[in-house]
Amino acid sequence: MFMADLGTSLDAVQYLNLDVMATAELWTVPSDGYPELLQIGENQSNGQPFLDAQHPHSSPLMGLTLSDSFRLADDKSNLKLFFAPRGESTDGPIAFMHRVTGMVDPDAPLGHHVGQDVGHISSTVLGASLKLGGFHIEASTFNGTEPEPTQVDLPLGALNSYAVRAIGEFTPEFTAMASYAYVADPEPADPTVASVGRYSASVYLNLPLDDHWWFHDSLIYGLITNLDHSPQLSSVCEEFLFNTSDFRLYSRIEVLQRTPNELEIGGLPNPDQGRWVAAFTVGMSHSLVKWDGWDLIFGAQATNDQLPEEYQAAYAGNPLTYQFYFQWGGMQMDLL
Repeated sequence: MFMADLGTSLDAVQYLNLDVMATAELWTVPSDGYPELLQIGENQSNGQPFLDAQHPHSSPLMGLTLSDSFRLADDKSNLKLFFAPRGESTDGPIAFMHRVTGMVDPDAPLGHHVGQDVGHISSTVLGASLKLGGFHIEASTFNGTEPEPTQVDLPLGALNSYAVRAIGEFTPEFTAMASYAYVADPEPADPTVASVGRYSASVYLNLPLDDHWWFHDSLIYGLITNLDHSPQLSSVCEEFLFNTSDFRLYSRIEVLQRTPNELEIGGLPNPDQGRWVAAFTVGMSHSLVKWDGWDLIFGAQATNDQLPEEYQAAYAGNPLTYQFYFQWGGMQMDLL
């Protein structure tokens, strides 16, 4: 992933900004997605659903947002207007690749499509954000059809959906938010789904423990209606992170509903009724090399999935998976 943030002040109260987020996932992950048990969502280029795998994100452009912000007071109160051919609708928690506790885990959360941060890649977003002290209210209208992750395109569509989100920054260490979205025609290939509703609530804690260590915690609830022919499905995600500038110890605990049809498990009654599954992940990563703002990181993590008895035959019980990985990243800032 690559992110660029370009901005300029037009006068003492106005700031114009262009955000670009790009990725090469379409060409750098396997055609059937990268392995992640119990993960579902979207279809491969051959029309088959991604199953037990995370789909690539829209490549090369994940996001392209132009915003214009106006300062309202000296306490950082402001009004922001924005347009994104592809960008974030104003619903869901902080997207996993942007929140401190989510970006350290190389896997996408299993609840990504279950009322959480699926809206982070939406089409034709037009919105506004009003910040008054520590309180934000955000609203947007957008096209509800989800982008196809295997296509290289930037389609524009009718503004047929909307989302609202309220954010409270109660202290510098504690933030909470809640959102709702009405999404029309999310999957045109499935005419039986005219719309879905997405709900979310989340809280975030960021505490310095001493001069070197920080503690971060995110608790997220998501709910979606009419997804995959199920009246409603819920998800809960708890992430924590202990970190210094060089070392990170993290965990992700997820409890969510998956239907037999989503996981392609046949022969069960009520195949569109969600059953509760869980995934417990613990991991660590350490910086190996730092150079001029760039960082080479080595990490390892293990995940134990807990499944209802009727799912266990398809997954050989409650599987334990592990992985080792390298990450390379960094940030540069220039003032022109």
